[in-house]
Amino acid sequence: MARRERVMRMSVEQPLWRALTAYRVLTLCYAIGLFVTAYDEFPRPWVAVAYYVVLAAWTLATLPRVSGAAACTKPFLTADLTVALVGVLLTRVADDVSRIEAGGPTLPSIWTAGSVLAFAIKGGWRWAAFASTLVAVANIAERGAPTRDTVHNVILVWVASIAIGYVVEVARASERTLARALEIEAATRERERLARDIHDGVLQVLAMVQRRGAVLGGEAAELGRLAGEQEVALRSLVSGGLVPVSRVSEDAALGAVVRAVDEPEDDTDGDPVDLRPLLARYARAHVTLSEPGAPVPLAPAAARELAGAVGAALDNVARHVGESARAWILLEDEPDAVIVTVRDEGPGIPEGRLAQAEGEGRLGVALSIRGRLRDIGGTAELISVPGQGTEVELRVPKAAREAAETR
Repeated sequence: MARRERVMRMSVEQPLWRALTAYRVLTLCYAIGLFVTAYDEFPRPWVAVAYYVVLAAWTLATLPRVSGAAACTKPFLTADLTVALVGVLLTRVADDVSRIEAGGPTLPSIWTAGSVLAFAIKGGWRWAAFASTLVAVANIAERGAPTRDTVHNVILVWVASIAIGYVVEVARASERTLARALEIEAATRERERLARDIHDGVLQVLAMVQRRGAVLGGEAAELGRLAGEQEVALRSLVSGGLVPVSRVSEDAALGAVVRAVDEPEDDTDGDPVDLRPLLARYARAHVTLSEPGAPVPLAPAAARELAGAVGAALDNVARHVGESARAWILLEDEPDAVIVTVRDEGPGIPEGRLAQAEGEGRLGVALSIRGRLRDIGGTAELISVPGQGTEVELRVPKAAREAAETR
């Protein structure tokens, strides 16, 4: 069956970058508004005007830089923080000392926090601590002494930026864990599908060659022995499988990358098919099929998987009971579900044998039967009484069938 790989990038930080972009623009307008309202109180307003021209040009020109982690490089962060620190220190040149000592705002005002937050989102709490410490030193130098208001504002920025940086680091670790889980889930589903196909084909042939070789003897017996060894090795590979290493971006801020395997769209979008012809191919002299007189429609994918599960059940009968053992298939189209029952006349399954077989890599029931029904929203129940045969009931609810038909 054709498959396709779907690549997804997971990043919980993108909303933070968008918020930071808006924050920089709004705080630029706020800083300029503060200056305009107090223009007459500045002894050297031309210094402030020159700085605000530079600040406005820098903010607008660098908006693409703070729209995502890839463009927000270390050189940009350094230059951005420099613009903020220079503005803080220029306040003593542009403004009156008495206003500064009375707690007047710096030239960039709260725009400075945007630079610190960029450090936090990009590099985590350690980068945030470094940037906020530089801002704290610049503010204390601008005030001339660590006043109560200055210390309060510095600690607020320091704690807030470090907290945001820490939250970003936790979010990155969480998204990597989630990406890994999704990738393992996709790989497991694909491995189960391959295991079913291998079990229904290659493993069954190898098992048959082993049995026939042992009966014929001579060179055929050696061939059967080799087939048995290959069957054991292949079952071990199928039951263990390989889970690829999780792919993550070189820059952790870009988020984790997940590669998942999807079913092709045309696999489920076709018109419903009648399940009866798919089951009719299993009818033989020793296999009796009982079915309704009217069609039993199912989506192509559901019909294929349900018929495959019936074939796997009959393969188990041939292998464990005998190739000429009697078996019965009963197809029922009930109001709430489609039910297929496979029953044999064998000796039954001893208690605990299925778990033991699964541990040995024999996954016929776990994957070829239950796995198939699980994939289409159905269930598989196995009832076995020693000495009275085994019955496998495969049920596909009408709700699951209708969902498959409308996909």
